[in-house]
Amino acid sequence: MTAHQTDRRRSRRRDLMVRCAFVLPAALYMLAFFGYPIVKNLVMSFQAYDFSTFFNGRAPFIGLDNYAATLTDPIFLRALGNTGLFTLGSLAGQFVLGLALALYFRRRFPLSGLLRSLLLLPWLLPMIVSAAVWRWILEQDNGALNRFLEGLGLISDPIPWLNSSDTALIAVILVNIWLGIPFNVVLLHSGLQAIPEEVYEAGALDGATGARSFAHLTLPLLRPVVSVVLLLGVIYTIKVLDLIIGLTGGGPANATQTLATRSYEMSFVEFDFGQGAALSNVLIAIALAFSIVYLRANARAAKNG
Repeated sequence: MTAHQTDRRRSRRRDLMVRCAFVLPAALYMLAFFGYPIVKNLVMSFQAYDFSTFFNGRAPFIGLDNYAATLTDPIFLRALGNTGLFTLGSLAGQFVLGLALALYFRRRFPLSGLLRSLLLLPWLLPMIVSAAVWRWILEQDNGALNRFLEGLGLISDPIPWLNSSDTALIAVILVNIWLGIPFNVVLLHSGLQAIPEEVYEAGALDGATGARSFAHLTLPLLRPVVSVVLLLGVIYTIKVLDLIIGLTGGGPANATQTLATRSYEMSFVEFDFGQGAALSNVLIAIALAFSIVYLRANARAAKNG
């Protein structure tokens, strides 16, 4: 082996060590704050891990008993249905309104930048703060919304937005739509800005204007961004906890109970950490399954044009 080859090998080894040195902190961080909790949660779901475990240190292995108890829990099906309605309703509202606002802000007009910045406020506020503000707005007797509607003469009796099982889930979905609109606007607006104006000019020559331009030009070119928005939206919405806890606590009569809030309730109210871990793993499995199905369907649609 020549001296030149030896120097090249040492240089490559040195470059590899430098790269590893940059990656190592991030890898350690991921293992400590993401890897370990996931593995610990998985192990707990197969153990009789409850409040007494903190004192005696015993958490015997019980196999799939926690999963069986979780799936046969009378609240499970209600929570599963509420999770589906909450996720679908939130995503539909956030995406439609977010896309409409993104298209509106694509036009240049005075103060458009300022208004776009103001739209980010709901997203920047801590979730529990937003929940407290909206709880005051939606309060039945003295809430700002009921007072406003009564002042306009639209209602005669206060609406129990958060106190009735008929309206509580709808109210929580509307609040979550309000919180998620900024996220959709930011990503969709950036995707719209990346579409060249020449595409619309060429389309206009072929008669693609207005709704036809949106359907045949904007949506197909925006598909990659839409995929990211919807996928992240599902992953984020399906695990929403603090908003529901702050607004309704899962009530009334489990009307707003979701898999995330039920898992929290099992772990930190009933102190059955094993069943809480099992239900959270079920939630992770649902989100993972949806992600795989959605990505494959989207890749197939993109391949077929």
